[in-house]
Amino acid sequence: MSLPQQASGAAAPATSPDTIQTRNGAIAALGTYLLWGFLPVLFHLLEAAGSVLIVAERTLFSLLLLTGILAFGAGFAEVRALLGDWKKLRVVAVSATLLVGNWLIYIWAVETGQVLEVSFGYFINPLVNVAIGMILLGERQNRMQTLAIAIAAIAIAIQAVALGSIPMVALGLAFTFGFYGFFRKTAPSGPVTGLFAETLLAAPFALAFVLYYTATHGAGVHADPTLMLLLVLSGPATAVPLLLFAYAIRRLRLTTIGMFQYLAPSIQFLVAVFLFGEELNEIRLLSFVLIWVSLMVFTYDGFRQRRLARA
Repeated sequence: MSLPQQASGAAAPATSPDTIQTRNGAIAALGTYLLWGFLPVLFHLLEAAGSVLIVAERTLFSLLLLTGILAFGAGFAEVRALLGDWKKLRVVAVSATLLVGNWLIYIWAVETGQVLEVSFGYFINPLVNVAIGMILLGERQNRMQTLAIAIAAIAIAIQAVALGSIPMVALGLAFTFGFYGFFRKTAPSGPVTGLFAETLLAAPFALAFVLYYTATHGAGVHADPTLMLLLVLSGPATAVPLLLFAYAIRRLRLTTIGMFQYLAPSIQFLVAVFLFGEELNEIRLLSFVLIWVSLMVFTYDGFRQRRLARA
């Protein structure tokens, strides 16, 4: 005997909270990597300011924006609790150091015409995330994911051959941001609170450098209205994607975040070749092709896992 069909007017099953959290995390991750993909354009326009000054200014303007967000949302109580806990503060100090280090490498690489290596660094960043997830968080990988990692490792070796040396910019970016993601995922603080605390700890050093620059150069780049506007915009250009990233990484597995991370370097690759005119030889192109193959394997496995879960 067949089961009675559900009445046409019956309500559809409610979406589970975990599904909603995962969906929101995926949307935030998508926004993050789209914004990061085009970020080299901003820093290329700011080349005259120098990498250290840009990092200092983006830190201070990010802090101003985050202060406004916290004031509007009345979130300073959580900040005070975070800063008053020495154990939590040490974690924030480590993540802040990793973040500023990543910024310095990134902006210096853009200034010196190495956006292709920046792109490659963020292509291999998922490898670092997967390794951290396996070693520190106990995340297990299947055979398809292991294959994707192996292909990407070969791509790194080929990139080293193309450059004639170890791609230090790429590895520096991958490791600093990989471990930053780990500390943000495990940090006992919300996205805004955590980022505010990080920028607050970095702000005294940033302010000291801006004062030093002003004392030795006068107004310098600050006298140019266009450059000054771009420096101000570096604040939200920094804070908004980082807030989205911190939101996403607490709702998604590190390996899932790794799949989204291919979007930003793909955009950076196109910007480097077609907008900045960087050279792309055959060996270097082969390394990128292998990275894209690795992406396809990761993507296929992600869809396969979702189908199995629904079944």
